[in-house]
Amino acid sequence: MADDVRELLLSTTADADPSTPLSAPDLRLLIDRLRIRSDRLHASALSFASSHRAPLAAALLRAADSSASSSSLESSLASALAPLSSSPGLSDLRELSDRLLAARRELRERQEHLAAASSVADLAARLRAARASPDPLAAAAAAAELKPLLVDPEGSGSSQDEPVVFGLLRNDWEQLVDELQVMLAKNLEECVEFAPEGGKVMVRTAPVGKSGGTPGVELRVALQALEIIDAVDYGMTKLADLMIKHVLVPAISNISVAVSVEALEKSGPQYPISILCVTPTEELQGYKDGSALYSRIIDIIKFVCETICGENITWMQSFSKLTWSRISDLVIKHFISKAVPHEASKLIEFQDVVRSTTEFENTLRNMMFISHEKRDGKLTQFVDDVEVHFAVRKRNEILVKARHLLVHYDYDNPLASHDREDSIVDLLFLPEKCFISKSALQLMKLVHGALKDACLSSARVAKELCYAARDALLLYKAIVPVQLEKQLDSINQVAAIIHNDFYHLSQEILGLAFEYRADFPGDLQKLVVFVDLAPTFSQMADGVLTRQIQLVTANLIEAIDGADGFQNTHQPQHYESAKFSIEQVVFILEKIHIMWESILPRSIYKRSMCYILGSVFSRITKDMLLIDDMAAEETLQLQGLIHLALENLSSLFLSLVENEFLDHQTWIELDEIIRPLKKFRKLAELLDMSLKSITAAWESGELTNCGFTSSEVQNFVKAIFADSPLRKECLLWISRTPS
Repeated sequence: MADDVRELLLSTTADADPSTPLSAPDLRLLIDRLRIRSDRLHASALSFASSHRAPLAAALLRAADSSASSSSLESSLASALAPLSSSPGLSDLRELSDRLLAARRELRERQEHLAAASSVADLAARLRAARASPDPLAAAAAAAELKPLLVDPEGSGSSQDEPVVFGLLRNDWEQLVDELQVMLAKNLEECVEFAPEGGKVMVRTAPVGKSGGTPGVELRVALQALEIIDAVDYGMTKLADLMIKHVLVPAISNISVAVSVEALEKSGPQYPISILCVTPTEELQGYKDGSALYSRIIDIIKFVCETICGENITWMQSFSKLTWSRISDLVIKHFISKAVPHEASKLIEFQDVVRSTTEFENTLRNMMFISHEKRDGKLTQFVDDVEVHFAVRKRNEILVKARHLLVHYDYDNPLASHDREDSIVDLLFLPEKCFISKSALQLMKLVHGALKDACLSSARVAKELCYAARDALLLYKAIVPVQLEKQLDSINQVAAIIHNDFYHLSQEILGLAFEYRADFPGDLQKLVVFVDLAPTFSQMADGVLTRQIQLVTANLIEAIDGADGFQNTHQPQHYESAKFSIEQVVFILEKIHIMWESILPRSIYKRSMCYILGSVFSRITKDMLLIDDMAAEETLQLQGLIHLALENLSSLFLSLVENEFLDHQTWIELDEIIRPLKKFRKLAELLDMSLKSITAAWESGELTNCGFTSSEVQNFVKAIFADSPLRKECLLWISRTPS
């Protein structure tokens, strides 16, 4: 209505603001327009009523009737409620209503309890009927029907809140199933009889009773009952074990056997009997490719499938599940692993075994004995990986040989071999020879043989052979130092030979890459390396030699210590002690000379002996220069000890140079390679020189060139010459003259 009035106002003043106050003429005009519109609406209503008079009259009559009925119902309800509103016992009625509801609830609960009791009674009756049934199929079917009702009936996975009676019934059901399993499994065992000596099995369609010859449950019926209660595997377990033990093991492990099947017809109370025999034979045809062996196994499996399983796929698969893995292992152990060739050139011949093995498994798949899953293809997986098995076998053989020759080699007497010349080998990267042990020599032959085979093999085989060569080398590093620990911790010729072994092996390892890498197949050229082993073996060689030098040096120092600093040698007792000390030093050095010269490489022998001699001459020279007072006779004795040492070591000196005699040129060469020797020899001259000669030698730089220091020369002069103006003057010249 407000919108209509607003429309009329806007129509009178189209351009005016709706919020602007109206004038008196506008209000009068608005009233007139409202009156005209009201008259129009009234006329329309009268026109509609006159045109629809009958329907409107009928609607009014129905409304009147409804109003009258409503008034009547109101009166009836009021008269019905009047006694209740006037009665004082309304609470009794409420109590009666509550009692009625409780009674109905109790009745419903009792009905539920009765239904549960009926169910329990029905289950118990069915269990008793199943237990008393003479027909195992009926008993098994009843047990199978009761299983979903008793075993976790609500599917909740928990039986904590269930009634106790259901637990008791479940126990009875489990006992029934156990009894059925045991009885039916025993029935199977009576149907299948194995000969005690093995190789023979007899199958009856039904067992013969132990008393009166009454036949028992048929084999087929027993298996059907076991299948119904989902216990075929249980019933087949012992049968499968006995079949493996008495039939399949003899048939697979023995080459010269044959399988025969015999069927006997029904005779008297006996059921038909089928007999399978595994008997010795001289026929060996088809053994190389395994076809004869596989044929025997197929005959045995066919016998089981036909006579025991009745060609029932479920029963066959149960027997397969219990036996196939062990059958595969037996075939691999007794045939395939032995058929793997020992030489890479014969791998092509193994393809016949691959073919026959593949046909064997395909035949079993067609018989539905095994599935197409990977786990059932154990034999084909093994033969397909023949290269790996061949390589693993070769690798193991190489490592076994390497370990055997390293462990059993006689290191205590390595030079006693009649073919000693074979142990003198050329170093690969040095123009020298050295003596190595037979174990290292044979080890390298083994390594070279493995790498030569690797160059002629496929990538998979070559990889294993290369790793075998690496491992064989590492075996030397792991075994020999531990096995010869005592020899390496003492001055021993064996230690020098072990040094040579490590040194020789380090050089041979460096050469392997140049010798074989280009002939390795494919990516193996980048994958397999040996050069990383060379530094380790070189360090082991240096360690062994360093330890020997330390032991020798320690013994020499101990011998020199026995001279008590070479003091008071003018006294007979002290002189003899010093002389004995020099003789001990000479003895030790000559022993090392004899021990090492014929074994160590020339350059290593020379370097090691020069180091040891240098340490000896340095120590003796130091001790003699530390003497603070020398008598004239004492200088002669010391000079004699120096000459004694030099004379007795002449053969050792000559072994370090190429000359045959110790002439002047030879001594010059020795002074160059053994720096302390020059000082040691010069000391012998100083002991017999005058004070002026000593001073002149110092001033000329001769003593400095020999390794003497200013303080050593001054102390030496003070020890030999008595205090005098000349000594003071010489000492002053020595101190002022730069070294």
